[in-house]
Amino acid sequence: MQTSIDGFVSTGPNDEQQWVTWALDEIRPQVLDLLDSSDTILIGKNLAEGYVPYWLDVVTRPDDSMYDIGCRIVDAKKIVFTKTMIKPPWPNTALAAGPLADEIQELKMQSGKDIIVYGGSSFVASLIKEGLIDDYHLFVNPIALGKGEPIFNKLNNWKKLKLKRTIPYPSGIVMLTYESL
Repeated sequence: MQTSIDGFVSTGPNDEQQWVTWALDEIRPQVLDLLDSSDTILIGKNLAEGYVPYWLDVVTRPDDSMYDIGCRIVDAKKIVFTKTMIKPPWPNTALAAGPLADEIQELKMQSGKDIIVYGGSSFVASLIKEGLIDDYHLFVNPIALGKGEPIFNKLNNWKKLKLKRTIPYPSGIVMLTYESL
């Protein structure tokens, strides 16, 4: 997940997130590695409504700078967590409406590659609160937003993590990978 140095993942509902795309070419290898290591993407309904159509459009344009990422996202199985959708309007997408912990545990028991979460921030915060994330891959951007959407704001107590890997980039972005303890 892309985050600012002060812990925000977006500035709110209309955040176009230009602050996370300026150094995408630098972090692209790790983004692709994460996508290649997974075969299932979890998304909250609010994010999915713009996210999935965006990537479906990207893959119609092979010259788009995001094409390689888009192909992986479109090809992956997507699970949209929703209480209101009845049928997924996108290909390769299923819906999950049951209790969050039950749905995640059932997915973790299935065979296959890793599961990756792309958001949105409230959905990720709910997963963190329930202790459902095993590893955190945070791309910390050298920018302070001063306000916005955090992902650790629903914790009732502190959460201990173990640092597994650090990758610094020339732009100042640092990828931090933590294991949940």
